Amino acid sequence: MTKTYLYILSMVLLFLTSCGENKSEESQEDNKPNIILVITDDQGYGDLGHTGNPIIQTPAMDKFSSESVNLTNYHVGTTCAPTRAGLLTGRNCNRNGVWHTIMGASMLNGEEITLADVFKENGYETGMFGKWHLGDNHPFLPHDRGFDETFYHGGGGIGQTPDYWNNDYFDDSYFRNGVPEKQTGYCTDIWFDEAIKFIENKKDDPFLCYLSLNAPHGPFNLPEDYYNRYKDEDQINETQKRFYGMITNVDDNFSRLLKHLDGLGIADNTIVIFTTDNGTARGYMTDRETKEISGYNAGMRGTKGSEYDGGHRVPFIMRWPKGGLTGGKKLNELTAHVDMLPTLVTLTGHKFTSTKTMDGTDISSYLLGEENEAPSRLLVTDTQRVPWPVKGKNSCVMEGNWRLIKGTELYNIGDDPGQTTNLADQHSDRVEKMNAFYESWWEDVIQETKFSVIELGADASDVITCHDARTTDKHPPWNQRMIRQGKPMEPAKYTVKFVKPGKYKFSLRRWPVASGLALGAAIEDAVPGTPFMDDRIAGRAMKFTKAYLEIGDEAYSADLDNSAQAATIEAEVKVGETELLAYFDLEDGGQSNAFYVYVDRLDGL
Repeated sequence: MTKTYLYILSMVLLFLTSCGENKSEESQEDNKPNIILVITDDQGYGDLGHTGNPIIQTPAMDKFSSESVNLTNYHVGTTCAPTRAGLLTGRNCNRNGVWHTIMGASMLNGEEITLADVFKENGYETGMFGKWHLGDNHPFLPHDRGFDETFYHGGGGIGQTPDYWNNDYFDDSYFRNGVPEKQTGYCTDIWFDEAIKFIENKKDDPFLCYLSLNAPHGPFNLPEDYYNRYKDEDQINETQKRFYGMITNVDDNFSRLLKHLDGLGIADNTIVIFTTDNGTARGYMTDRETKEISGYNAGMRGTKGSEYDGGHRVPFIMRWPKGGLTGGKKLNELTAHVDMLPTLVTLTGHKFTSTKTMDGTDISSYLLGEENEAPSRLLVTDTQRVPWPVKGKNSCVMEGNWRLIKGTELYNIGDDPGQTTNLADQHSDRVEKMNAFYESWWEDVIQETKFSVIELGADASDVITCHDARTTDKHPPWNQRMIRQGKPMEPAKYTVKFVKPGKYKFSLRRWPVASGLALGAAIEDAVPGTPFMDDRIAGRAMKFTKAYLEIGDEAYSADLDNSAQAATIEAEVKVGETELLAYFDLEDGGQSNAFYVYVDRLDGL
């Protein structure tokens, strides 16, 4: 055998080995499952056909449930932003800056690691569509938090103060990676359209698609034909007809999404999750006058915002045919939204070690049937919705089927799903144990609790709104209807960090730029409501006499013209964290926070 022949043979073997390695690597890449996480807003456990609701029309979700694994004892926060913060980080909302939905406490702390960060680091394409509600400024925006492609509305719902002016669910302007873009159509349809486009474009690569819906959160605006599906139902009230119609629209879109996965040939290796963010908002109601109950709540006590199970036990359905998550199996052990990050990391063959305390745990073995029980632990959920978290407030400690409410009420939901019989006196040892856990848990959590810091100066122009001011007012103008009402807001500070030094222009406004309105203007553009759409009220005039700006210890003021669109103040600013306050004197002698503050960097443009 000649040297030349041996050389050629060795090269061929090397080539074949290399091809085999590359093929193996490609196969490993192909085996990474895609992830689609669909989460609705304010839809409760009972707002589905397969959980027993006799009226609601959700055929796609019901069929999906029969093809999937269902977690029937799955819990979240009691309101929307806290749940989303916990789901994306694996950490309780009181740890990560999101214990409220407004008041400077709905912005996810900048150093938190999100599900998108983890999967992007592991080679996934990442997209987010719909409702973000974890901050409308840097460093909180979804494209700051691991998502490559984003298309979303502002604030916690369409029509809230940070959202594009006059959005009402139809033909609105939404933000594509921060830039407003006009759309035609109904919001839920658009979110699914965008998600489907993303999936089609990324079908050859592993992807994470976070489809976070604002429906069926109020205002309960919907296409007329979806209202008509329920208009003759006499067992539910008019609000519920609209609420149910919004859910049925989600169901139709969900069916469309699943059919696209089948058409693309990727359904088998795609993890699809359907869940919601808190208990029902309108699916179960008591009439204030007649005290009559309408709707369905699966026998649970409490609705959105409640520490009882009806406030935080929600559906969770996961399908992954290639991974064996099929068949309609129901798993009844205690699980929670904070389990999702560690679980999805394991299911996809990745690793993630947090440098922070995790409240969630890996439940992949339980989902896959490798273990008959979920990991044994205690969990806490609560409702804060206050300027700063309060120990014990509306708390629920959970262990299996046991619930300790506010430290004094004990229920076993296995025997008593309606939580009617307080067993605290009969099980004092259990009460003591669960309270001891809460005490140690709270001591650990409150050490991490802090306000999130808005960064200014990274872009040439930023806008902060009174939605995110650190007010103690329980009802600040967090939506555009309240902006139109023109009620003064007590001056309240923002915690900010200027990331670039220099001269800045601060424009204090009553109306947003997109409105084109002057400071002192009224607006006569009222639109009457319909059975399937809320009305739009006219905007009341407010009259101002002087504008004030405080940045740390520096104070500025400016005279103003009510026919101008803004009162402007220029200031030299240093790099660093500080507090910012922007407000007006009113003609009647009172004061009001500026509803919108535009911050333009003048140096280095």
